[in-house]
Amino acid sequence: MTDYPHLFRPLDLGHVTLPNRALMGSMHTGLEELGDFGRVAAYYARRAEGGVALMVTGGMAPNREGGVLPGAAGLFTDKDMANHARVTQSVHDAGGRIAMQILHAGRYAYSPECVAPSPVKSPISPFLPAELDEEGIEKQIADIVEAARRAQAVGYDGVEVMGSEGYFLNQFLVTHTNKRTDRWGGAYENRMRLPVEVVRRVREAVGQEFIVIYRLSMIDLVPNGSTWGEVVQLAHAIEGAGASILNTGIGWHEARIPTIATSVPRRAFTWVTKKLMGEVGIPVITSNRINTPEVAEAVLADGCADMVSMARPFLADPDFIKKAKAGRAKTIAPCIACNQACLDHTFEMKIASCLVNPQAAHETELVYAPADAPKTVAVVGAGPAGLSTAITAAQRGHDVTLFDRADQIGGQLNMAKRIPGKEEFHGLVDWFGTMLKEAGVTLRLGTEADVEMLSAFEEVIVASGVVPRDPGIETTGGRVVSYVDVLTGREVAGDRVAIVGAGGIGFDVAEFLTHEGESPTENLEAWLEEWGVADPSKHRAGLAPEGPQPSSSPRKVSLFQRKAERPGKRLGKTTGWIHRASLQMKGVQMVGGVTYDLIDDAGLHVTRQDGTQEVVPCDTVVLCAGQESDRSLADALEAAGVSAHVIGGADVAAELDAKRAIDQGSRLAASL
Repeated sequence: MTDYPHLFRPLDLGHVTLPNRALMGSMHTGLEELGDFGRVAAYYARRAEGGVALMVTGGMAPNREGGVLPGAAGLFTDKDMANHARVTQSVHDAGGRIAMQILHAGRYAYSPECVAPSPVKSPISPFLPAELDEEGIEKQIADIVEAARRAQAVGYDGVEVMGSEGYFLNQFLVTHTNKRTDRWGGAYENRMRLPVEVVRRVREAVGQEFIVIYRLSMIDLVPNGSTWGEVVQLAHAIEGAGASILNTGIGWHEARIPTIATSVPRRAFTWVTKKLMGEVGIPVITSNRINTPEVAEAVLADGCADMVSMARPFLADPDFIKKAKAGRAKTIAPCIACNQACLDHTFEMKIASCLVNPQAAHETELVYAPADAPKTVAVVGAGPAGLSTAITAAQRGHDVTLFDRADQIGGQLNMAKRIPGKEEFHGLVDWFGTMLKEAGVTLRLGTEADVEMLSAFEEVIVASGVVPRDPGIETTGGRVVSYVDVLTGREVAGDRVAIVGAGGIGFDVAEFLTHEGESPTENLEAWLEEWGVADPSKHRAGLAPEGPQPSSSPRKVSLFQRKAERPGKRLGKTTGWIHRASLQMKGVQMVGGVTYDLIDDAGLHVTRQDGTQEVVPCDTVVLCAGQESDRSLADALEAAGVSAHVIGGADVAAELDAKRAIDQGSRLAASL
C-alpha cells in the first residue's frame, strides 16, 4: 500500500510500461559540454537508481545553428555517439529509462548563425536571426530527424521534441515571430506545419517502439501568442503525427511573468494542462512547481494530467521516488525553486548543481564515503553551513554534536522564510531538522559554546554566521532599525520607510514591507491576478487584458544603495528581474549612487550622484548595509591554540549565501 496511489500507478505506452507517473524533466547541466561523460553517466545513473519512471536529458542541438550556445552538445560525431551510448548503458544498468531532448533554439540561439522563420530579433539575444528559405527549413527538419535516429542508435528509449518555451518550433506558431506568407506562414494551418511535419518524420524514422514526446506550449504568456483553440488544434495534429506523449511547456523565455521561481505558487499551471485532458487520446504531462510527492499525487488525483514532470526536485534529491514509495517523504531533500545553483549557473556558463544538494552533477568528485576513523566532531552554528556539515559528517559515521545559542535551528534561514514568496524555506528548515535526527546528530540548542567546551572534540567547525554591518551614517534622531529587527518580528513604525542597502537583503525587506495579509505565493488566484495571468481559452496566450493587478502596498518604501548602478543588478541571474518587477508594481522607489549624509527626525538625508541633496521623509530607516563575519569564537579558539575549521558566513560575509555555505559545509564534512 502506498500513500500515493496515483503517482505509483504504471503507465502503459503500448510497447513499454512505465512503473510510475513521474518524469524527470529536461535540465541543462553543462556536463555534456564539459566533455567528461563519466560525470554525465554518473549523474543520470544516480537518478535512475532513485526510481524515476523516465528521464529527459538537457537539450541536445540538432545542428550548429540550432545550438543554444556555440559549442552546444549534440550527436554530431562518432565520439559523441560513443559518449552518449555510455550514458544510456549506465542508465539501463541502473534500471532506468532515458529520452534525449532535441532542442533547436531558433532565434534564442546565442550565435550569429541563428536562424528563424522571420528576421525578428529576440529580446534575450543580441543576434538578428537569418530567415530560412524552403531549403533551409528542409535542412532543419532533416537534422532534427537525424538527431532522433542517432538517439535511438545509441540506446535512448525515446526523444523529446522541444516545441515550447519560445524555441524554434514554437517560433513558427505565432505571428509575433512568424511573418511569412508562404506555406510555412499566414494561416494557422501553415504556421503549425513545421512542428507537425517534424513529429511525423521523426516517428517515421524511429518506428513505433520508441517514445516520442512533444513539448507543447500550453500558455505562451507573450503578446500575440497562441489562442487556446490553436493549442488544442496543434495537440490533435501532433497526436495524429505519431507522438507518444504530450509534455507541457509554460511561457516563453521572454515572457515577463515568472513560471518556476520560488515565488510562483506550487502547481501554479496544472489547471492549464487539465484543460487539455480528454481532448487527446495520448498521455498528457503537466509541469512547473511540483516539488513534493503530496503535490504530485494531488495533481494526478485532480485529473490535471496523466503524468507529472519534476525537474529540479531530482537535483535536490535523486531518491525522491524511492523515498516516497518507502513512506519516507519527510527525508526528501526539498527543491526550494531558488534557481541559484541550477538555472543561474546555466546562464553563467557554470556546471549546474543544487543549493540543497551540492552533489548534484558532482557525483564523481563529491563523495560521502564512510569515515575510515570516526571522530568526535563539534559544529558551532545551526545555520545552513553548520547544518550541512553536521548532517554529512554524521552520515559518514562521525560522532557529531551541533551547538547553537538560539533555541531553534536554521540560523538566518528563519528570516528568509518570513519573506513573501520564500515560503519554501519553511520546508528546508523542517527537512534539516528531520535529517539531524536521521543522522544521529546530538543537538544542543540554547547553548553558548566556548573554548573549554570545544577543546574536548577532535574536530571543531565554527559556523557562527554573520552580524549586520553598521554603515556608519551619522544619526541625530529618527527611528533606525536593522533588517534583523524587521525580520524577527519588531514592529516597523509608520507607513514611510527608507531602506539603506539594495542587495538581496534590502530587496527581501522591501518585499516584506510592501505586503500584508496572505502571501500571493500561498494564494494562486491572487498570484495570477498580481501577474496578469488569465484563462487562455478566454484571452489569447493567457494574458489578462488589464495587465498585472497587484495588491496595494501598505507602506511607501524607498530603496537606496551606494553603488552607482541599477539596484538589483547583482541579484540572481534568472530571478533578479522578478524581484525588481514585483517591487516596481508596488511603487517602490529604487535609487543607486547615493551618499548617506544623516538620519534625523526629518528622515534620511542623501546626496545624489549629480550632487543634489535630498531629504527622504520617512518614519523608519531600515539598515540592510551588508554583514560582517562573526569570528569571536574562532578568534578565541585560535588564541587558545585550538585548531578549528571556519566556514559559511563566519568565513566570508557575502550577503546571506546559503548556496556557498551548504556547499562549503558539505565539502568539509566529506573530507574529515
